[in-house]
Amino acid sequence: MTDTTGTWLTQEAYDRLQAEYDRLAGVGRAEIAKEIDERRQEGDLKENGGYHAAREEQGKQEARIAQLRQILRSATVGEAPAADGTISSGTVVTAEVAGREMRFLVGSREVAEGTDLDVFSAQSPLGSALIGKRVGEETTYAAPNGKEIVVIVKAAEPFTG
Repeated sequence: MTDTTGTWLTQEAYDRLQAEYDRLAGVGRAEIAKEIDERRQEGDLKENGGYHAAREEQGKQEARIAQLRQILRSATVGEAPAADGTISSGTVVTAEVAGREMRFLVGSREVAEGTDLDVFSAQSPLGSALIGKRVGEETTYAAPNGKEIVVIVKAAEPFTG
């Protein structure tokens, strides 16, 4: 996969995210609604810290549900990319970035959960500059301050978990 529109996920990561979504959108919503109702029964809502905390938790939960829905809807599930040295979403890259060697995953944080890899999405400036590049190639991307950062690809391998 060489496009940058979706999120590449392993089947395991997809299943894990789907289970989290199902739990939050089902049982999780019921639990937080019950918690809010119980706190509402305690009286004056202006001074009810438990009520406000439960409402804040509900907001965080709804944001995570929306995030998971978007990830799952745009996900491309499958095997890691080919081990041909070409960078695509799902590739672990070793590169010299601004003179410093770095090793990171081009892809999704959701895939790299439980690893010590840094992650750059395929849509990030660094990720998009690397998509389609091969080992030995050099590219640049613009840093937030406008400075051009030189990147030299040293190695590229499929993410295996």
